[in-house]
Amino acid sequence: MRVAHYVKSLLNIAFSFVRARQMPRAADGAVLLLLFGFSFFYSLGHNPLLNPDEGRYAEIPREMHELHDFITPHLNYVPYFEKPPLYYWLNAVSFRLFGQTEFAVRFFSALSGLLGILLTWHIGRTIYGRREGFLGALILGTSIGYLIMGRLSITDMVLTCLMTASLGSLLLASRDGEPHKGFYYYLFYACMALAVLTKGLIGIVLPAAILIIYLSLTRRWTLLKEMRLFTGLALFLLISAPWFVLVSIRNSDFPRFFFIHEHLQRYLTTHHHRYESFWFFIPVLFGCMFPWSCFFPSAASRVVRGLKNTDKDSSLFLAVWAVLILCFFSFSHSKLVPYILPVFPALALLTGKTFSLFMDDAFKSAGITARFLLVLLLGGVGGVLLYPFLASSPYLNATGGAIYAILVLIEALCVSYSIRTRNAAGLFLGLCVITYTQGVVGPKYIFDKIIQERSVKELALIVKEKMRPEDKVCSYGFYMQDMPYYIKKRVVCVDVPSDLEFGSTQGNQSSWFLDYVQFYRLWDSQDRLFTLIYDDDIGGLRKAVKTPIRYLGRKGDRLIVSNR
Repeated sequence: MRVAHYVKSLLNIAFSFVRARQMPRAADGAVLLLLFGFSFFYSLGHNPLLNPDEGRYAEIPREMHELHDFITPHLNYVPYFEKPPLYYWLNAVSFRLFGQTEFAVRFFSALSGLLGILLTWHIGRTIYGRREGFLGALILGTSIGYLIMGRLSITDMVLTCLMTASLGSLLLASRDGEPHKGFYYYLFYACMALAVLTKGLIGIVLPAAILIIYLSLTRRWTLLKEMRLFTGLALFLLISAPWFVLVSIRNSDFPRFFFIHEHLQRYLTTHHHRYESFWFFIPVLFGCMFPWSCFFPSAASRVVRGLKNTDKDSSLFLAVWAVLILCFFSFSHSKLVPYILPVFPALALLTGKTFSLFMDDAFKSAGITARFLLVLLLGGVGGVLLYPFLASSPYLNATGGAIYAILVLIEALCVSYSIRTRNAAGLFLGLCVITYTQGVVGPKYIFDKIIQERSVKELALIVKEKMRPEDKVCSYGFYMQDMPYYIKKRVVCVDVPSDLEFGSTQGNQSSWFLDYVQFYRLWDSQDRLFTLIYDDDIGGLRKAVKTPIRYLGRKGDRLIVSNR
């Protein structure tokens, strides 16, 4: 009885906290920092690096330190210009702070995820009110796609944080009577410049397009007069231009490769082999922000119906923010799941506003969506249980499937109870607790399979233990980005990998990029080689060389072999 009393008291406190229209900023900030500081940083360095992204974003800053070159990024010791340098610089700083560890590689991505939640909270609290901002921040932080990608070392989470700061600052500065207009406008330009240094021209193209469309829809062209265009653009160039100038002086081929190959060709052609259907991001967005994505239609209808309200410009700006970025990447011929992360904060705020209205209208508007969600969850219980047995290559084992099914079932029970009691705050809180638990517990079971496929740390450590300084390490027919990071040594590539193709043409790289015939000769030479190879390729290698193959280690379908 005493335990039940404590649980009931705790739930009443939580309901009151969620419903409250007024609450000290310090209280909200402390709750968000505690909840999401744990979910982003708990056991952050436990898993080895995942290829290709984490290996790449670890090795480039490691080579920056080793080569003492922070202008020209190098990957496997050749120039690498697919991305600007800001994320590499951040990871280089992280190495100084924490050492060359997996935690250090992921630190700034996780920090960006946490800062993105706090920025979303600040924006929502300012434009809508305390409750809407707090709900929006909780929705963003419990979107499982946002949490998972925030715990991986990728540029997209840093970009999302900077674009949230940039677009949020523009939205706040555009409000009538805003006392800090100058600060927010200059923050808009500064964060836009940092976004360009993170991932290129989209850092300015997307905010500029959102601004133009927003001004066209609202007819608020007078904002251009107060935007400090001259000094703001000067600040933008002061931050973003120096690196582009310096790297172009040192590398004459950089402008063509970076602006033509990595921007125009990536967006307009299938050259990078990442083509997906136009509607690719719709199910991705639905899954990454589930169950909150079920409430997007309600949020969209309220944006349209609420255009006569005093907050119409803020909601319209958020809608343009979300729709334009989603459409921009949907039209692209190169698509990857993390590309649409910058959409999440805007959708979280609109959905948080919608849930706040649900709490005011006694569940009338939430009923249909809640029942639809209940049906999905009940169906999902069976689907998650059967998935490990029916999928050809499942990312969940039977234990993980059972745990996920239990969590989904509890979530369904929470939704069912909320429908019966017509409690919108209970619905929101139940979804928050379960999705937060899924985000903290679930990735362990998912990442176990991914690590098996995308990390060669165990094999790299075998090589590092046995190799001498004069020995060569080779990668046969493929390139694993984390191999040079773990062995602290350059890798000979047999058959040039696509992401090193440009660098392989810079200077004389003939001894580091071999065709198969050259490799066979090297294998039969007096040099000792450690070679990373797929199991399927061993037969072909055995037929092509005279020197016997020694097996040193295996992980999945990859082997480490040696000729000595």
